[in-house]
This record gives sequence, C-alpha cells and structure tokens, in this order.
Amino acid sequence: QVQLVESGGGLVQAGGSLRLSCAASGRTSGELAVGWFRQAPGKEREFVAAISWSGVLRSYADSVKGRFTISRDNAKNTVYLQMNSLKPEDTAVYYCAAARALARELGRYDYWGQGTQLTVSS
Repeated sequence: QVQLVESGGGLVQAGGSLRLSCAASGRTSGELAVGWFRQAPGKEREFVAAISWSGVLRSYADSVKGRFTISRDNAKNTVYLQMNSLKPEDTAVYYCAAARALARELGRYDYWGQGTQLTVSS
C-alpha cells in the first residue's frame, strides 16, 4: 500500500501563487507516476497534471498549461504542483494520486490522497 498526503492548500487572491505538495509513504519502492486532480463543488473530478517516475514525462490539462508546473523529488518521495497566475476557477479540492504509469484518466490511478482545499478569491 502507498499512502499519499497532500499539503499546501489555502486561500489566495487571484493572480497569486501557491505550491502544493504530495508526500508518499508506505510501499514507495515501486516506480510510480503521480498525478494531480481537482474537484470543484458540483463538478466531476478532473485531471490537472501528471509526472512520470523519472520526471521526464509530464502532462497538463489545457486549462492549467503555462500556469502550473509539476515536479518531483524522489529522494523525498514528494511531488509538487507549483501554481501561478491563479484564477477563481482554480478553486477546488486538489488530490494527488499514484499509478503504475503516467495517465490522465482517474481510473488508472490506484492510490489517492485525502485532498487539500484551494480557494482563489477574486
């Protein structure tokens, strides 16, 4: 089992920046890809970004491309999501998840964190 814990959420003004962290523990010896997803009230959970184990491959949703950057530090078992130029529509609960390979589909992810709230005020 792999446990994932997100942190770094909070309240930020539009145009601001924030960095989310996803710390993994447990059976982290496997070479897992990690993705970030978000879910706004009344909406389905959606893909935000993902990174392969090596960090070479990255994928972003069109809505965040150019504003968000995903990165990882495997020595710390941590994946980051740097979010810049935040917009009110970025407001959501952000979840990190782990999978055997980089993917954009929720169903491909085996392990999920509990989520962290991001609120962007206008």
